[in-house]
Amino acid sequence: MAMAAEGGAEAARATRRDRGRPAFLELFFDLVYVFALVSLTKTLAADLTWSGTARTLVLLFAFTLVWALTTWAADTIDLNRPVVQVQVVGVAAASLLLAAAVPEAYGERGLLFAVTYLAIHLGSSAYYLSFARDTAEPRRSSRVAFWEALAGVGWIAGALVHGTARLVLWALAVTVEYTAATLGWPVPRLGRSQAAEWRLVGERVAERYRQFVIVALGVAVLVSGTTYTQGAYTLDRGWALAVVFTTVVLMWRIYIYRAGELLTEAIGRSRNPSLLTQSAAVTHLIMVAGIGGAAVTSQLVVVRPFGDTPPSWAAVILGGPALFLVGRGLLDYTVFGRVSRSRVAGLVLLGAAAPASAVLPPVMVALLATGILAMIAAANLVSTRLHARVPAPPGHA
Repeated sequence: MAMAAEGGAEAARATRRDRGRPAFLELFFDLVYVFALVSLTKTLAADLTWSGTARTLVLLFAFTLVWALTTWAADTIDLNRPVVQVQVVGVAAASLLLAAAVPEAYGERGLLFAVTYLAIHLGSSAYYLSFARDTAEPRRSSRVAFWEALAGVGWIAGALVHGTARLVLWALAVTVEYTAATLGWPVPRLGRSQAAEWRLVGERVAERYRQFVIVALGVAVLVSGTTYTQGAYTLDRGWALAVVFTTVVLMWRIYIYRAGELLTEAIGRSRNPSLLTQSAAVTHLIMVAGIGGAAVTSQLVVVRPFGDTPPSWAAVILGGPALFLVGRGLLDYTVFGRVSRSRVAGLVLLGAAAPASAVLPPVMVALLATGILAMIAAANLVSTRLHARVPAPPGHA
């Protein structure tokens, strides 16, 4: 009897540990998003214009929503069930097709992209309705399916037109999806999703967000290395590779400083952990977009370190770190209820460096951005020794 009780207690503790830890299936799922982010990076680098940037961001928002909904659903379903594993692998396979369609998403493969994207959302909702054991699942999946069906009108209509019209319709569809998610997918008679329905586990979700950032950083490293191997191994290109790699390292270091490490505890302290989890999702999306800018920078600077720096190149070289700092500052606010002054100072310095890009070669503009990030990382280290910080999210208990 005692041994049985002890074994039962140990099993319960193991279940709690597993629930707070991402499953290997989720790590496998992330591998598809390595390819997706690489595809988005290459697509943006090939069309480095304002319209090209807008098109890439719309696609990034779409991929991120699939990733986020899959991550949140993992808190309400048992990933050890074979029937659930089939669904997650199916979403991974469809996401792979979605990523393969990215280069021609605004061309001849627009309908393929839109249909595949909607099949992921509506198919996932139907699957959870059929096989999930959670009593809250019918309401939750029905709400998501309702709003995805509405957004689907924009996705399909956009796929049937061309040029700017497709971008506008797809941007409206993404806006509908994110607005609905922010409001809890409200539906007449079904109400809106409550925090208790999702039962998000702070430790597991925070770890998943960190893994998403690591995936983005890995993509930046992968693009840097592959770009370098596709040309001559010259000193100039080697110097450019060192600069862009250092930028990625500094982004990693700045991310994990305090807020990145204490996000789990902040979610636990919050009176509204679901809202904090959604806020953290937005901040990580912004940071991933900034890291994507660093990946595009590596593809540009390593190919041509010297020569003129076009304004579009300067916008990416300086804008990537700036976007990363915006997301990182919002993460500070999410965890501590305040924004670190070093983030603000970094944004000011990056803005001040913009005029110099007109007379500097690409690698030197990238070096300026790297130097600014290095100063922020150094300030973080000094602050660590001088001040102890504990999570104090807005509205915390």
